[in-house]
Amino acid sequence: MLTEPLTRACDGMPGKRNRGSDNVRVLVADDERLLADTVAHGLRRLSMAVDVCYDGDGALERIGVNRYDVAVLDRDMPGHTGDEVCRSITDSQVGTRVLLLTAAAGIRDRVEGLGLGADDYLTKPFAFAELVARVQALGRRSAPALPPVLAQDGLVLDVGRHVATRDGRPLALSPKEFAVLHVLLRADGQVVSAEELLEQAWDEFADPFTNAVRVTVMTLRKKLGDPAVIHTVPKAGYRIGGTA
Repeated sequence: MLTEPLTRACDGMPGKRNRGSDNVRVLVADDERLLADTVAHGLRRLSMAVDVCYDGDGALERIGVNRYDVAVLDRDMPGHTGDEVCRSITDSQVGTRVLLLTAAAGIRDRVEGLGLGADDYLTKPFAFAELVARVQALGRRSAPALPPVLAQDGLVLDVGRHVATRDGRPLALSPKEFAVLHVLLRADGQVVSAEELLEQAWDEFADPFTNAVRVTVMTLRKKLGDPAVIHTVPKAGYRIGGTA
């Protein structure tokens, strides 16, 4: 549960105060469906790719298929518990960071959870802003360090503040447009395939045959303006910089 009403949780999140995400992919697993869905909705608004499930069996299935930067796990899920899922992640050494959620606030419970291999621990009820800050911190630890501000060809992406500009002009980007631009800038001029963009900026329900990537790149190009900086490489993907 959240410390603020569910209807206000997302409106009070950091993104409303110009703070953003590190574009991580997150698994949220909690049998409190309303809580899990609310958390996922809020994280997606910060340009994170989020998958959701409501029991430990579903969490293990998704972890076996997808590569997550952060897993947010309720300890008391039915089926396989969050503890068992956490142990499986630790044993597999896939590099996924784990944030355990629980209603048990005792020191012994926290120590036990961290002893399973969890990277962080948050007791219910919690403030959504705190959960976001912890997920962002774990996401930064799951991958090689990147500059907080990415810049190329007049584009500047301030990841921490969730702000994008071109030649000093503010860009009003949707969360998906921001995420796609982030992935392309991180590639530092290298080609990024549509499949890679779909993997890093969308969630598990994205249809691999969808035109979502093409449409998002098209709207992003319009917002970036001329001259074009996102170039299509035939049969390969997209890149920023170089020639068309």
